[in-house]
Amino acid sequence: MDTLCRIRDLYRAIADFEQQFTKHHGVSLNEGMLLCTLQGRPGQTSGELAEALGLSASNASKVIRSVEDKQFITRIIGSADRRQMQFALTPAGEKLIKSIKQTELELPDLLKKAVME
Repeated sequence: MDTLCRIRDLYRAIADFEQQFTKHHGVSLNEGMLLCTLQGRPGQTSGELAEALGLSASNASKVIRSVEDKQFITRIIGSADRRQMQFALTPAGEKLIKSIKQTELELPDLLKKAVME
C-alpha cells in the first residue's frame, strides 16, 4: 500500500499549493484551470470544459458558475444550436490568466518532482 501513501502525500501537496494559489490569485485551482482551458479557445461548452478539467458535469457547472459570478468568463449563445451555451474569457479573465501564467508560486517538492517528470 505504499502507492496509497504516496497518493495521500500528493493530495496534501496539491491542497497546500491550492491554498497558496487561491490566496495569491483569488480563484481556486479548478477555476484557474478553467481559465487556462478557455484561453485561446473560446466557444467551449460546459461538457467540453468538464472533460478537459476531469470533472463531473455537476462539479464543472459549479466551477463555471463561480468563475462567471466573478466576471472572468461570459456565456455565448451557440451559433448552430441556440440552446447550447458556450463560454469565453472576459477581458478581466484574460488579464487574470496572463497574471497567473507570469507568477511563479513555490511548488511543494513532491509536486515539483511529479510535474517535472
